[in-house]
Amino acid sequence: MITRKKFINSFGGFVAMAPVALNAKTNDKAPSASRIKMATVGAPNVNTFKNYYSKWLKYELVEESIVPDEMALSWGSPLSSGKPYVLLRPQSKEDVFIRAVEIDPVPSYKAMNSWGWNAIEIICDDVDKIHSELLHSEFRHIGGPANLMGGNSSIRASQYIGPAEEVIYLTCETGDRSKSNLPIPKSDIGRIFIMILAGININEMESFYANLFNVNLKTGYRFQAKGGLISQLQNLPENELFNLGLMRLREKGNSIELDEYKSNTGPRKRVKGQLPPGIAMTTFSVDNIDNLDVNFIYKLVNVYEGKRSGVFLGPCGELTELIEEKR
Repeated sequence: MITRKKFINSFGGFVAMAPVALNAKTNDKAPSASRIKMATVGAPNVNTFKNYYSKWLKYELVEESIVPDEMALSWGSPLSSGKPYVLLRPQSKEDVFIRAVEIDPVPSYKAMNSWGWNAIEIICDDVDKIHSELLHSEFRHIGGPANLMGGNSSIRASQYIGPAEEVIYLTCETGDRSKSNLPIPKSDIGRIFIMILAGININEMESFYANLFNVNLKTGYRFQAKGGLISQLQNLPENELFNLGLMRLREKGNSIELDEYKSNTGPRKRVKGQLPPGIAMTTFSVDNIDNLDVNFIYKLVNVYEGKRSGVFLGPCGELTELIEEKR
């Protein structure tokens, strides 16, 4: 069992309400997944996406092209071949990316109402300063800025919805950053440090990724939280309880948040042969793909500067990509 303060000081998501038991894996080896490398968004208009992120989040355009055949096949999305995409990185030039790939619109898609990758959490220097600027932007403000734990935590966050119904959290540490588990931002708006996965069974999600990435669950947390963004965006009561979890990857400031949804949700709908709408895929860096016991959708490919990569379907139907990158 862990304290509420200890949880909140390590976690950039929801306000914790009551701890639950955690069945910890006891393997002491380091996780095989070192960090989050990229979030991929299925966007109806990649130019709009690029403009939002470059103007308001100061993300830099690294690449603008069309999806190669092998890349689309590796995603299990052959009709994404030839679709425009943009690749963006923080102003700090850190090699952690957000990629938008053009898809045909899915009118029924709404943020945080289906299973899969549902939110991107980005470290920043001053949430309030950024929020005052974003109020004039096209991003839809849905929460914060607020300190977590009812205002008692030094972690402060705000939340927005972007042009592809993707949810982004902007989070900063207002206390002693040298003692925080959050990464130190290297620009006003820095890199991704948490990707948020939603599904109907948190035990299944946790077990799958803990076993695949050799994550010791003693380093993470399981909690219950009331309402928050999930209730807000799904029109559920504010006192609705949700099971949440956090799993840490090998490098500091890289984690997966797990959100357990209710039976009012289901798999994400998408245009057949294309990437899903919203946050379509998360990419992780791993040391050696051959050491991982997972079934890839397609053969391993070399579409990232000679680095091997592959994509699999996770327990919630989510697309997860691995890039072989020793660190």
